[in-house]
Amino acid sequence: MKLLVLLLLFPFSLFAQWQAQNSNTDASFRAVSAVSNKVVWIGGTKGTFVRTTNGGETWEAGVVPGAENCDFRDVYAFSAKVAFLMAAGPAEEDQARLYRTGNGGKTWELVYRTKQKGVFFDSIDFWNRWDGLVFSDPIDGKWFVLQTTNGGRNWKQVSPSKLPPLQKGEAAFAASGTSLITRGYKWRYNNYQKAWIASGGAGKGRVFSSQTHTENWKVTETPIPAGPTSGIFGLWFDPQGQIGIAVGGDYKDEKAASQNVAVTTDGGQTWTAGTPTNPPGLKEGIDRLSGKKLVAVGPSGTCYTEDYGKTWTKIDDSAFHSISCSGGRCWAVGAKGKVAVLSK
Repeated sequence: MKLLVLLLLFPFSLFAQWQAQNSNTDASFRAVSAVSNKVVWIGGTKGTFVRTTNGGETWEAGVVPGAENCDFRDVYAFSAKVAFLMAAGPAEEDQARLYRTGNGGKTWELVYRTKQKGVFFDSIDFWNRWDGLVFSDPIDGKWFVLQTTNGGRNWKQVSPSKLPPLQKGEAAFAASGTSLITRGYKWRYNNYQKAWIASGGAGKGRVFSSQTHTENWKVTETPIPAGPTSGIFGLWFDPQGQIGIAVGGDYKDEKAASQNVAVTTDGGQTWTAGTPTNPPGLKEGIDRLSGKKLVAVGPSGTCYTEDYGKTWTKIDDSAFHSISCSGGRCWAVGAKGKVAVLSK
């Protein structure tokens, strides 16, 4: 009887809790990429990268030579050896850079660098080993988007003519590495390469989408409020690119309750309001732990949903900025070297 009462009072206690990890650095993190339940890469301030190849039993921390002043806001990893780091910051201050390693971080190659005024990278993602995108805050009223078709060794700007105009004040948040999401596959004669970019800054948060990497982009408004410090911070889509969730809030008022969830079931063509998260407040990232169980993180705490945003269950009040899941494990990162793992 006592056990039954406890289960009724604290249903979320049945769900696993975050387990803290020792990252061996005090750098702050907003970038994490889980390749598997063993291999995870993290990017951070002061040119820092961190890697585990044994599921978090040990972590290796390092600094990219020549990038000591860079803040790596996104990381994309293909394996224990191959990974990309994206530096976010004003290009005119030499902060807009992309690095690649092919030997587990022993050496890094600077594969892209620009000092074009206004460029400020927000997120990077890949469809496969060859094709990927990185995007920046707008230049002349359009997103600044780069594409690679040779595994990230060279990057070329996507023609602005393919992109819709942005509203005054509209931009993106380099907060969790998930303001850009790609989904795609190739199988026999069927293939697709979908991509989505999330915005804030003005009016309502919007989602820009491309059904293939060669088509013009479209834009759709969501119910998530947006302003100079608010909007959509993170996106998630299922492998088919149909069911998606957008999360957000206000980074100047991190715990304020708001309409911080939007849901789509048609690949981002339309968005409806989801139930606000529990706990409320800014959510910066969301990813799938297993099945329909999606975990959302942010400075205001963590929670999960098992019905695509109709209901949310609180996990705890832990503050994280970014999340990446693979193989039944989710890895979350935050300020001052904070890393934790959650298992299904």
